[in-house]
Amino acid sequence: MSDGALSQDEIDALLAGVDSSSLGGGSKGGGGGSEDDRKAMQNFLSGTTGGIAGNLSTMTGAQVSVTGPDVSWESRDSFLGTLPDTVTAAKADYTSGFPGEHIFLMGEDTARAAAALMNKEENIELDDMAMSVIGEMISQIVGSQITDLTNKTGNKSIASSPPEAVNVPKATAALPGGNFLAAAYKLNLGDGVSRELWEVFGERPAGSIAQALSGGGAPKAAPGTGIGGGSSGGMGSPSSMGSMLGMPSNVQSVQFPSLMSPAATAQEQANIGLIMDVFMEMTVELGRTRKLIKEILSMGEGTIIELDKLAGEPVDILVNHKLIAKGEVVVIDENFGVRVTEIVSPNERLSDMN
Repeated sequence: MSDGALSQDEIDALLAGVDSSSLGGGSKGGGGGSEDDRKAMQNFLSGTTGGIAGNLSTMTGAQVSVTGPDVSWESRDSFLGTLPDTVTAAKADYTSGFPGEHIFLMGEDTARAAAALMNKEENIELDDMAMSVIGEMISQIVGSQITDLTNKTGNKSIASSPPEAVNVPKATAALPGGNFLAAAYKLNLGDGVSRELWEVFGERPAGSIAQALSGGGAPKAAPGTGIGGGSSGGMGSPSSMGSMLGMPSNVQSVQFPSLMSPAATAQEQANIGLIMDVFMEMTVELGRTRKLIKEILSMGEGTIIELDKLAGEPVDILVNHKLIAKGEVVVIDENFGVRVTEIVSPNERLSDMN
């Protein structure tokens, strides 16, 4: 600003630990790459909407439709003006093939509606479980897009980081610096309500993808290039190493989401710090059974109730009535305890919901 004062977006970003130098970068909309790149991306993304709708229909059990997208080059300031005040954002940066920044965003209402359908639960809260469900939804969308992109470009080394969804003020969303490509989809979750879903590509991956789609060839992943231009070890992708050794060129690296995230950003640390002192109910379930009312009324002291668990089977560990882990019962100084033996993956939780 000309008087040296900070905008509200810049103040919010500084409080959340976001680099304010990326705020307001580039021109007010319409900047960035070429019109040819924009058209190439528009044509490609328009062809992926059927796959996105199919995946979401399978996950939600609803008749989902996706139309668009409207694709444009944007700056941070111009794009923030189109977003609601609070958004659910899921980063899914490309780690190889076309490395660079890639993120999905949606309004709170859209995230809540999608999570409620997938979780089969009304009036759902946007808690960790809901964010895990949204992350899995974005993972399915990205997987479908990568398959289409591989088929159209011949680049078999395309991979992305596992999406991690967070609910944040729009000013603190981890958007690319400078100009970037934004695609705005119209999403209908089977209830007749039109909602918006945004997909954002950094200028570099957008240009590389557009070039490959236009017949310019699939760029090679540069050694040492990772998310946001950082270092990934300088050894290239497993696919390129495999080609050098005579292995099949379509072998892709496996993504293993870790239980701990030592490389958490300042924004993520600030967000999780806000809820560190929130209590959650944790219970351990030994087993379950079903009984007729007459059987329950006939119970008395000494009655033995047979459960659906075998002796020695892991017990279920639940947080707010949601299964998150399994464990074994132990005794510590005359008190019962549970040793965690397995963390339930998001995929397993989703299959249990269905």
